[in-house]
Amino acid sequence: MTGNEYQQLAMRTNDGLNRLRLEDAIANQGDILVSQLLNGALGLTGEAGEVSDLVKKGIFHEKGIDLEHLKKELGDCAWYLTMICDACGFTLDDVMQTNIDKLKARYPKGFDTYRANNRTEGDI
Repeated sequence: MTGNEYQQLAMRTNDGLNRLRLEDAIANQGDILVSQLLNGALGLTGEAGEVSDLVKKGIFHEKGIDLEHLKKELGDCAWYLTMICDACGFTLDDVMQTNIDKLKARYPKGFDTYRANNRTEGDI
């Protein structure tokens, strides 16, 4: 298979409606600031990739982990997380408390591999 053949076959699963869906999301998501949410989500993904790359190179390329650089990249992750929270009307306090509540419900006595692999319905 050539690259061009692959591209033609793969694009059969792209209905070409991405721009329409984006415009619809911007117009119809109520209080969510869609462009800010999108910027935050893409930015967070990029920064998380930088964190992963630092760890990968630190360990597998035997460079050592530069903790100051890692701290700066984690700060960038926090910045984009804050942007997402703001876009959706959440506070960081809300998000952190929701996460702790979820973890307490999932692991009432601390981490447990059985509970990790056998979640109750609706546990996300």
